Amino acid sequence: MQDAPRFPHAHLAEPSSWVVAHASLVPAGGTVLDVAAGGGRHAKFFADRGHRVTAIDRDIGALIALAGIDAQRADLENGKPWPLPGRQFAGVVVTNYLHRPLFSALAASVAPGGVLIYETFAHGNGQYGKPDNPDFLLNDNELLDAFARDLRVVAYMHGYVDSPRPALVQRIAAVRGAAH
Repeated sequence: MQDAPRFPHAHLAEPSSWVVAHASLVPAGGTVLDVAAGGGRHAKFFADRGHRVTAIDRDIGALIALAGIDAQRADLENGKPWPLPGRQFAGVVVTNYLHRPLFSALAASVAPGGVLIYETFAHGNGQYGKPDNPDFLLNDNELLDAFARDLRVVAYMHGYVDSPRPALVQRIAAVRGAAH
């Protein structure tokens, strides 16, 4: 499979409104994993909130410059194994990125009491711009289907957004039950 494209607004300094709205679900002081972190807008957001942050991306140039971020270079595609096997995090954040073979590893990376916050583009987005390749667009209810059996969905949205630019997206926030 070809590498997932980097999207025009993925470099924005402002964190996603979906991530901000659900950040309080991440247990205080817990470590956050920012997957396909790009320029590190979410890594910085969580570090500024007092979380330890591990950020993974195939290009960590921008991440290295962020204070307090554990930047990990990783090729998440091309048949490469999950770079953090067995590690769990209080928060796992994925935005503007889709590589379906990672779904099970992402769910397994959410610690008991932790949360997955995921947001990316959905089918139909091509009418608003890139991405328009179906390989990088979620099918109807795909995030629900991928994560609801392992995690408890606390928020879900599929539809049009106008900010940071017009797009069709899917968003999910899902928690793993606390350890007993």
